[in-house]
Amino acid sequence: MDFHTTVGRAQRLQQLHSDFKPLVLPTVWDVWSARTAVGAGFPALTIGSHPLADSRGAEDHEGQTFEEVLAAVTPIIAAVDVPVSVDLEAGYGQSPADLIAGLIEVGGVGLNLEDTVHSEGGRMRTTQEHAEFIGGLRAAADDAGVPIWVNGRTDLFQNAEDPSGVLEQAIERLLAMQRAGADSVYPVSIQDSDDLLAAVIAAVSVPVNTTAHPVRHDLERFRRLGVARITYGPLLQFAMTDAMKHVLEPWSSEAHAPRE
Repeated sequence: MDFHTTVGRAQRLQQLHSDFKPLVLPTVWDVWSARTAVGAGFPALTIGSHPLADSRGAEDHEGQTFEEVLAAVTPIIAAVDVPVSVDLEAGYGQSPADLIAGLIEVGGVGLNLEDTVHSEGGRMRTTQEHAEFIGGLRAAADDAGVPIWVNGRTDLFQNAEDPSGVLEQAIERLLAMQRAGADSVYPVSIQDSDDLLAAVIAAVSVPVNTTAHPVRHDLERFRRLGVARITYGPLLQFAMTDAMKHVLEPWSSEAHAPRE
């Protein structure tokens, strides 16, 4: 994709975050799902690591290399005329500059970056370490002249036995990412807790991203809480799996097996 088009899409993604409260970015995994979401009226998309890996027979948690991910997302981004963000997990062992360069080369204009380092046994980056990585992404994007949207993710709540017990630590981490240049922050696994979502949203001044299930969750509830950005993670693909099974079950061999 040419540089001018990429910059234009990046600027469009920035504007969409201002225009929509919340901005819903369907999480897609191939050309078909991307085109379907755009056809349903969505102005921007995100490609999720989990559904992308599932669609390719790979493992989530960096079961693909950065080069493999770039090769997989290239036709998806090229197939639609809207901004596309890409989940880059923990960075695949790449430097922030290399991540930004690769993303821009394929036309991606946003990214997720999480603090669980899968290539190092699943350890979590420290607050400072993760903030420095976010800052490196911001600096690299600025140097490249493309306003890449950086969505800084933390898995602190997800990994805690008692999510409310790590609220203060999580807010400290989110604020560090915000100061380092994250455009939005993504505390995963608190989508069903009004109290935790409200506390996080009140503590930061950048948009807060939450995960949603497109069937089981309510958009208006997230709007009332002040959630500014919604993605589906693997949950849209899960919902499509359920729907496909429901459609196919009456046609399956088991449904028409001989009866004794």
